Amino acid sequence: MNSVIHLDQIKKSYFMGKMELQVLKGISLDINRNEYVALMGPSGSGKSTLMNIIGCLDTPTAGTYILNGHDISETEDNRLAEIRNKEIGFVFQQFNLLPRLTALENVALPLVYAGMGKRIRTDKANHVMDLVNLTDRSHHKPNELSGGQCQRVAIARALVNDPSIILADEPTGNLDTKTSYEIMEIFNKIHANGNTIVLVTHEEDIANHAHRIVRLRDGLIESDKKNEKVGMYAQH
Repeated sequence: MNSVIHLDQIKKSYFMGKMELQVLKGISLDINRNEYVALMGPSGSGKSTLMNIIGCLDTPTAGTYILNGHDISETEDNRLAEIRNKEIGFVFQQFNLLPRLTALENVALPLVYAGMGKRIRTDKANHVMDLVNLTDRSHHKPNELSGGQCQRVAIARALVNDPSIILADEPTGNLDTKTSYEIMEIFNKIHANGNTIVLVTHEEDIANHAHRIVRLRDGLIESDKKNEKVGMYAQH
């Protein structure tokens, strides 16, 4: 089985007193290694909830989730955190950088949690800073960087653990058009290097960088199609 993400009839409900709010109503989805998938849908469609479940930040109410051979539905919280840190790199709209640390220190942070020695941390952090073309800004703090540079630092931090999957939630939501395009070019490069990318966006032009577009509506998959436009770009 080549799928790195296998979701079978995933349901998620929230309970307010006796009222049940069904957010996901039975999502089945397979994402293969090195696929580049965009999750789209209007607000309230369930895409953020699905993203949180894929990222092991939330657990489903029902259904099975196999991530890279681990049955997530059956996993305890502390083991879940371990799997999450090893398998998944997160990129958020808000960057989530620590203001007192330099760009390089922010990037190396996941490796501190993983218990790696300082020299290895610095080498790995320098390597991914180079990947996102930010080596010259390594010693700047977030408030000395532009929004696009901060997002590149966040992408480098997501890559530093060599995760099999990069999850990006509206990664260009706070950026202007030109900067958004530069960030998406970095995602294309990451994908070309062999990572699986799952991107949540409500913008069609951002989704068009992905090779497959899954649209959600009212907690169900409305459509799941190969993105023909990417193929056109690739051929020309």
